[in-house]
Amino acid sequence: QVQLVESGGGLVQAGGSLRLTCAASGSIFGFNFMGWFRQAPGKQRELVAFFTSLGRTTYADAVKGRFTIARDNAKNTVYLQMNSLRPEDAAVYYCEFRGGTTWGDYWGQGTQVTVSS
Repeated sequence: QVQLVESGGGLVQAGGSLRLTCAASGSIFGFNFMGWFRQAPGKQRELVAFFTSLGRTTYADAVKGRFTIARDNAKNTVYLQMNSLRPEDAAVYYCEFRGGTTWGDYWGQGTQVTVSS
């Protein structure tokens, strides 16, 4: 099995930056989806950014131009660089990898991001 652990969350002022890390316990080769979700209290889970197996990236409109998803295959790690943070970005951020029936699906426990005005 592959375990995912998120880290890097914290409390920042509006306009600040955070870099979230999703560390996998094994190789990330074989996953056709690697992405970040977030969920704020009382709101539905939101897909923030993701990689496809082809390496393309897609972002939610709310974070375009501010967030960047990146990966380091050698370190089995996916990152989410968050710049120009807004109070509306506050949520628990989760990473999720999907590999279908061949590799399975995995998710982490989340990391809290709080943004003050």
